[in-house]
Amino acid sequence: MNISKLSFIPQSLREISKPPRELFYVGNKNLLNMPKIAIVGTRKPSQYSRNIAYSLSSALSKKGIAIISGGALGTDIIVHRASINNTIAVMANSLDYIYPKGNEKDILEIAENGLLLSEYEKDVPAHPMKFIGRNRIMVGLSSVVIAIEADLESGTSQTMRLAKEMGKELYVIPHRLGESIATTQYLISGEAKLIGDIDEFVSNMVMLLGSDLNNNQNLDDNSLNYKDINSFDEVLKFCLHNPTYEEAFKKFGEIIFEKELFGEIEIINGIVRVIK
Repeated sequence: MNISKLSFIPQSLREISKPPRELFYVGNKNLLNMPKIAIVGTRKPSQYSRNIAYSLSSALSKKGIAIISGGALGTDIIVHRASINNTIAVMANSLDYIYPKGNEKDILEIAENGLLLSEYEKDVPAHPMKFIGRNRIMVGLSSVVIAIEADLESGTSQTMRLAKEMGKELYVIPHRLGESIATTQYLISGEAKLIGDIDEFVSNMVMLLGSDLNNNQNLDDNSLNYKDINSFDEVLKFCLHNPTYEEAFKKFGEIIFEKELFGEIEIINGIVRVIK
């Protein structure tokens, strides 16, 4: 990857308690000029959380809002996939490393279509202490932070704490009793607001952040919406013949991710199967 150094530190990062001295990037640095929302969550989200994370990220991205997350397994990579042309992954390692290796394909796609950011120039592997520093950059860049699912004392709960310390608007989604304790506690205490309807929330964010779909050249106007039933029928018919993942992705692109997320197909040993 061609790693470059930003010639500036964004104003929002200059205002945090420990601003980065330098930032290095791969990809489209112009995404930093867009309105930005961070979406974070557990590495092992429930199917419900996966669906909401994908739907929120996709809907916001299509309205000209860049989605920030941390490139990790689980929630992070889901929101990056959903907003691939308008996504910013802030990494806890220098960009000459790819971590986690399980996300290598997605990270390389972000480098090509979105933006990878790091405060480390080279030869810095990921380390637990680096994730806290990574999170301060994610929150600092964002106008709003959304926590999808979080246990107490988790990395996501630390990010939520950072959001409140920095005075960022914090939003969570509803969960059943006993699930996602950290987000529920923030909601009960009044420190977080509830997202009760995705369409309404996206409309409010567009008005709040001033995003403009028509002026955003990074949007993919031909992207398929998960509510396009006719397109989905075509995908399911194709997948009934158990194609390889590569064959299905080549024909339908990111809609394959959506089908898997919504529990309509599964990928086992590289073969796509319809869940009946």
